[in-house]
Amino acid sequence: MRIALINENSQAAKNAIIYESLKSVADEKGYEVFNYGMYGKDGESQLTYVQNGLLAAILLNAKAVDFVVTGCGTGEGAMVALNSFPGVVCGLAVEPTDAYLFSQINGGNALSIPYAKGFGWGAELNLRLMFERLFAEEMGGGYPKERVIPEQRNARILNDIKKITHTDILTILKEIDQDFLKETIAGEKFKDYFFANCQDQEIADYIQSVL
Repeated sequence: MRIALINENSQAAKNAIIYESLKSVADEKGYEVFNYGMYGKDGESQLTYVQNGLLAAILLNAKAVDFVVTGCGTGEGAMVALNSFPGVVCGLAVEPTDAYLFSQINGGNALSIPYAKGFGWGAELNLRLMFERLFAEEMGGGYPKERVIPEQRNARILNDIKKITHTDILTILKEIDQDFLKETIAGEKFKDYFFANCQDQEIADYIQSVL
């Protein structure tokens, strides 16, 4: 599994803590983590939680990653932003049970976490425990197990509905404010990570034309 970490500007200073917690769990499972920032550096390209949504949608729809870990101060804004795009099903987790139940019941491809609200003593431990439970089992396995069939059916129905209610990502990329798009993909490591892993040539070509 390839996992992207995306932080917005208000919580960029915590990027290293989040990355270390995520990578420690991913390494144990043989997963790859791509840290798209923000990194908390002076002068770096800025990401808002709205841009988190756009960047996550680009990465997931282009199949450059399989899962996105994101968040903001409360986690709410990033979750709402990600879910406004096609091909993205984002949950919100405050503690490990949230992460596990989302992965098993909803089987989504992104998780938003609050990095300011409730982020105090033991926060890095809570992060690690959340990531352990998030990736403990194959996504969409069901909880409780006897509910697996209706839960998987509902997840498929939601994904099919999103295809109808959402415009495709390539149309969005072409119609969205192009300066906003350029700011979103201006991260220090975006080009290296994205083009090495993108599996949709049309999306890659358009992103390249914007850069």
